[in-house]
Amino acid sequence: MKLALLSELNAERTARRPAIVVTDVASNAQRLVKAADFATDPLHAELDKHLRMNKSAMIEVDGRKLFLTVHAPVARLVITGAVHISQALAPLAASLDYDVIIVDPRTAFASPERFPSVPLIAEWPDTALPPLNVDRYTAFVALTHDPKIDDPALLHALARDCFYIGALGSRKTHAKRLDRLKAQGAREADLSRIHAPIGLAIGAISPAEIAVAIMAEITAELRLPKAAKAQESAA
Repeated sequence: MKLALLSELNAERTARRPAIVVTDVASNAQRLVKAADFATDPLHAELDKHLRMNKSAMIEVDGRKLFLTVHAPVARLVITGAVHISQALAPLAASLDYDVIIVDPRTAFASPERFPSVPLIAEWPDTALPPLNVDRYTAFVALTHDPKIDDPALLHALARDCFYIGALGSRKTHAKRLDRLKAQGAREADLSRIHAPIGLAIGAISPAEIAVAIMAEITAELRLPKAAKAQESAA
């Protein structure tokens, strides 16, 4: 790989922006496709597919063999609420290679004894979230049931374009939440992105089952193409 291309790639990776190196196998010519250019690239369908799956692969286009080397940021999961569901969700997400962080100002809940291997930030969201540089490769989950914690955290997640945003609570609870967020300036289009009640509808009851439902919904949001997700929602 030429130094100039490597420097560009490293800059994208440092900024947590996905990129794909396209290598012509016959000529060994390489080019870098940045996330901002995916939609207009001739290979956009293949680029989108392999980025979603986070898998490098060989493809053939017009008789040419091209190798796509995928460079995707490590997905993160930010959870507000050091609750029982979080105790099940955090290790499950970590087993799927997510970087997990839990935010909860309530030190009685956010303790190393309850979360021995998870980074904890015992601060209010207004203080804890900005330094995390939450981005579109972040899944965000609000689990406290406390508007003083969850509401500002959800507004932050919406502003930072997280790929998944979910909140615990019934439809009635969520309707009240939406009213509060609207009163704070949130737009309808943004609020529609919040998954609530959180998780896939699998009849989950226990904290562990709810964690599975949440992680399944996050996975679907990350991996499935938009058309498939739209069909699933319509069904």
